[in-house]
Parts: sequence; structure tokens; C-alpha cells
Amino acid sequence: MENAIDRLIEKIKETNNPTVMGLDPRYEMLPESIKSKYPETLEGAAKAIIEFNKNLIDNTYDIIPAVKVQIAFYEMYGIEGLKAFQETCQYAKQKGMIVMADSKRGDIGSTAQGYSNAFLGKTQIGENSVSIFDVDFVTVNPYMGTDCVKPFVEDCKKYNKGVFILVKTSNPSSGELQDLKTEKGNTIYTEVAKLVEKWGEDLRGKYGYSSVSAVIGATYPEQLSEIRKEAPHTYFLIPGYGAQGGKAEDIALGFDNNGLGGIINASRSLMCAYKSDKWKDQFAEEDYAKATRAEAIRMKDELNNAIKK
Repeated sequence: MENAIDRLIEKIKETNNPTVMGLDPRYEMLPESIKSKYPETLEGAAKAIIEFNKNLIDNTYDIIPAVKVQIAFYEMYGIEGLKAFQETCQYAKQKGMIVMADSKRGDIGSTAQGYSNAFLGKTQIGENSVSIFDVDFVTVNPYMGTDCVKPFVEDCKKYNKGVFILVKTSNPSSGELQDLKTEKGNTIYTEVAKLVEKWGEDLRGKYGYSSVSAVIGATYPEQLSEIRKEAPHTYFLIPGYGAQGGKAEDIALGFDNNGLGGIINASRSLMCAYKSDKWKDQFAEEDYAKATRAEAIRMKDELNNAIKK
């Protein structure tokens, strides 16, 4: 059976598109054409978000291989928001997309196992094993070391799932901790990248990459290139493209000679394409999903050209 990273790579090759659409919706960013249908309540907001997400998925599932669903933007709407999270993940899977839960979990022991049960594994209830969110990948914060990563890695082996572990993140202050030097003279992010390689040794697939993968920000191209050399078997989830300033030519440094090695996340630039200067004159607000599709195609072409060069 193909492991998780092989499934992701196959979808990238099938769509010829190394991108993942981030679904990080906030109520205030939704088009009025959707918000006006529902009451201004938590339940109404969640229903509006579900409709928004499904329309985006319907218009892109054939050209975008994966979605990354940031759980914070669902938790903020309470139980109704979590229902929207689950429905969004299930709908994207039904459409054949790879689903990543961006939850950045990081704890130890039974707590880490509980998180992994929720996203990757199963919850035991008497004699029954129940899948909860059942996504393909989840993001993990490794700050507490091997203890907080091991339960996820074990479930990756057991259930053919994957993890993306924070190594060098795209935010401006990431260097406050990640760029600190160890007694060996290496940066902390370099040491974490080496650990990710080690943690993923038993989960490498037919393309040479492991289902234990890394998050590397597009806003730090030098580090992206450096980590590619340090972690040759590690696939990269690359946030920071578009709204955060990451450029296609910089992102290409994280790819190998076969055009593989990374998947680039875009959230606001895809979700809110209808508001952008590029597309707002071509698409009415109610055609927001068509604008997202147009931006996805433009982004795909830009990235592929940069990677080929």
C-alpha cells in the first residue's frame, strides 16, 4: 500500500501542481452573498463557512491536489466550528483531495497519543475503534522532543498517514528561537531538520521521501536551500507564498532535480482572490470561487516555471 507521502506526490503529479489550498476562513472575509443567507450566530457562521469551503473545493479539486485546513479558524466558532472543520475535511476527501489538518499539536505521552488518535488514528470505545477527523496529514510542533513526535510517527506507520513537523517557520520572529546556535555550532532549525530525517527513516516511499515531513517557510530561501541539503529525504510543506511575500523563484530552492520535494501553501491569496487587484475587475463577488480557480491556475504556472528553471 502506498504511504501518505507517495499518495501526495501522486496527486501532485496527476494535477501537475505542487500547491495546497489553505482553508483558513474567517466570517468577516466571506462574501456578503453567502453571509446574507444565514443568521449572525455561531451556527450561522459555521454554515456560511461550510458553503464557502465547499464552493472553493468544487471549483478546484481537479487542479489542486490538497487542502490544508487550519483548525484555529474553526475552533474560534466553538462546537459548530469544529463540525464545519470535520465536514470540510470529509468533503475534500470525497472529492479526492489530500487533506492536511494544520493543528500544530505538541505534547507528550498520552496527550500526544490523544491528539494523534483524533487526527490520524482511531479512538477506542469498548470494542469499537472509531475514526474521528481521519485526515491524511497533521502538523506537529516538535519543541518537546522525540516524546511528542513518536505517537504520531507510530500512527503514520499503522494507518498510512503523515506528519509535517515545524522546522523553520515563515513568521518574522521565528529566528528568536529557531536560529539560535547550539553547542555544536548548528542552528536549532538544522538540528530539528536532522531529527525529522531520523524520525522518518522507516517511512520512506518509492520516491525516496518520507511521510515524516517538514514545514519550511518560503520567506527564508537561504534556509530552505540549506535544509534541502541537510534533509534529502524530507518533503517540505512550504507556507509563506503570496500574501506573506514568498516568491516562486525562492521556493524552487526547496525542490530536487526531478521537480519534487515540496508543496506550497496559499491561503488568503486563493480564498480571497476575488478581492485582489488581479481578479476583482474580472469576477463579481458571487463568482469568488471562479476567481480562486483562476488564481490557482496562475499560481501553478508560475511555480512550475520557477521549479523547471
